[in-house]
Amino acid sequence: NYLPHIPTDRNAKILVVSCGPGYLVDLLVRSGYSNVLGIDSDAGKVDHARRHALPCEVAEVFPFLAVHQTGDYDCIIPEQELNHLTIEETIEFLQMCRSALRPGGRVIVYAMNGANPLVGSENLAHNIDHFYNLTEHSIGQLLQLGGFQAVKPFALKLYVFWKNPLNYVGLFVTSVLEVSMRIIFKMYGKKVRIVSKKIAAVATRA
Repeated sequence: NYLPHIPTDRNAKILVVSCGPGYLVDLLVRSGYSNVLGIDSDAGKVDHARRHALPCEVAEVFPFLAVHQTGDYDCIIPEQELNHLTIEETIEFLQMCRSALRPGGRVIVYAMNGANPLVGSENLAHNIDHFYNLTEHSIGQLLQLGGFQAVKPFALKLYVFWKNPLNYVGLFVTSVLEVSMRIIFKMYGKKVRIVSKKIAAVATRA
């Protein structure tokens, strides 16, 4: 899901926020990126990442970004849904990400997709710290309020592990369901393109 949207320069300076035990950091390192840092406030998860020789450190994101407002990074990837913040906190967070990016740098975010009629409501109610859902339209609004341009929403696919034969079954079934959903939305006069369980977007600092 992420690699097609990450800078192709393997020396790009990349920050992974809420890196957890380092899954995305590990993917980036194995893909040849040499200037990656993951941060997470959970020391236990960071210890797990470090035991696997991954470049991660314990830090809370708002204080961390507060001292990195000089445009140091080429790409920032919050590896947790935006929905765990309130709308006001999300806008502040995105504005801080923008300041931490160099001109032309990009942010890649994701959130629970309120346009999915099967799981949109359940996603919101599943955790008491899920504060809102987004769609391809509203995720663009948030990023624009955060100061970003050239917003490009995209679907997060669930079945991307191609070595597992069942992946293709899951991909086929969800694809059929999503086509059906888009047709139903169109019949109700709604132009909805992305109905995946979760929605992502890449945007650029001008």
